[in-house]
Amino acid sequence: MNRLAQEKSPYLLQHKNNPVDWYPWGKEAFKKAKEEDKPIFLSIGYSTCRWCHNMNRESFQDEEVAEILNKYFVPIKVDREERPDIDDIYMAFSQALTGSGGWPLTVFATPDGKPFYTGTYFPKESRYRYTGLIELLGKIKDLWKRDKERVLEESEYIVNAVKNSFFSYSKGKVQEKDVLEKTVKDLKSSFDEKYGGFGTRPKFPMPQNIFFLLEYGEKEGDNEAIQMARKTLDNMYKGGIFDHIGFGFCRYSVDEKWLAPHFEKMIYDNALLGMA
Repeated sequence: MNRLAQEKSPYLLQHKNNPVDWYPWGKEAFKKAKEEDKPIFLSIGYSTCRWCHNMNRESFQDEEVAEILNKYFVPIKVDREERPDIDDIYMAFSQALTGSGGWPLTVFATPDGKPFYTGTYFPKESRYRYTGLIELLGKIKDLWKRDKERVLEESEYIVNAVKNSFFSYSKGKVQEKDVLEKTVKDLKSSFDEKYGGFGTRPKFPMPQNIFFLLEYGEKEGDNEAIQMARKTLDNMYKGGIFDHIGFGFCRYSVDEKWLAPHFEKMIYDNALLGMA
């Protein structure tokens, strides 16, 4: 067993028998990283996360992956349900850097915790559009050894840029109508006219978009906005993302037709979708 065997979190305890030398979040891990001059490998997830289980099974239980992580990194495991404060900070960086986020959240950081590379799920070996964890660990290890100063400079730049844009608000007067019109324009450009919803697969319900379109459409007399919301709701209800036997909506559809669901129902999704 590793250090996680002493923890109380169900998610951390799921990793107590990994060959990876996991540290829980704390001073000990960061002290080791500074003393041994190693980057942090931070993995954030939760106990009912399907892709967290996949990455655990494929990579964190694997001796080859563990050997690389233990030798060249300081691996830290965090339960987002136990430490939402840590998850919020690193998820914000992931969204700012890549435009998206999710769990498991994978973060490479300097010994003082400043991120310089983020991602989500990585299989052990590269396949399709996924970079393999083995390949990624090798590249990060070589970069840290060859050009650590540039990595440190980049991490400082990233932290400052995200602070200034993502964590701050304009003090000037916001032209609300311009913002609303731009938002509607962006939603219309990403709307799937055939199946409803926004973007391509995987397709998420995004009830906040529905709320916005319905309210905007009613107040501004924009029938197109209302029809976008209606088409999305109708097609979601007709599709496999809706549980026609047990009721409730699954977290997302793996295809653009709302047909094949990711079999996980979230309370917060269904609360908002019920209102929509």
